[in-house]
This record gives sequence, C-alpha cells and structure tokens, in this order.
Amino acid sequence: MESLRQQKVNKLLAKELAEIFRSEARNLFGGGFITVTGVRVSPDLSSAKVYVSIMPTSGIDKNVVFKLIEDHTSVIRRKLGAIVGKQLRIVPELMFFIDDSLDYAMKIEALLKK
Repeated sequence: MESLRQQKVNKLLAKELAEIFRSEARNLFGGGFITVTGVRVSPDLSSAKVYVSIMPTSGIDKNVVFKLIEDHTSVIRRKLGAIVGKQLRIVPELMFFIDDSLDYAMKIEALLKK
C-alpha cells in the first residue's frame, strides 16, 4: 500500500517527465512519441520505476527509442531535478520500463475479432 506522499510524488514525477519527453523528443529521442503511463516510487523516495509507452515515428524502431531513453537517463534526471528540486529533497534514481499493455490489448482485440 502506497502512502499519500508516494502517490503525490508519483503524480508529480509522471507529469514532469511527460513534459520533458514532450519537449525533448526531437532532440534526444529521434522524434519518437513517448508517453509516461505510470511512475512507482520506492517508500524512501530514492528510486522510481517509470513506465513508458513508445510509438515510433519516421521509421525508428521502438527498441531503438527505448535504448536512447536509457542512454539519456542522466540528462533526463538532471532536467527533472531542475524542475522538482524545490519540492523534493532527493531526485529519485530513474529506471525505465516499456509498458506494452496497449500492444497486448490490441492483440487480444484482434484475436477476438476473428
């Protein structure tokens, strides 16, 4: 069970990370459309699991975009720290995961239509 503080930090991080991905998509990630689907912060607020959904554009593969996200984790964390530095004592260590629940739902829907 998450505490109220964890829930608030989850929402704050999701909102700010989504803005970072929106503004830096062309520069850092090759123009892929990246959506933050969820954030789960640890009880001590030192690490956060960030779930992203990636819609590749202009012939770039989803795995390539995810690799770019992982390669730029320190840049993302630095930008996040500049935004939420006054609200959080420690900017959490970010761990990114692909959220493929939308792909799974589309696969199930296609199977049910047959």
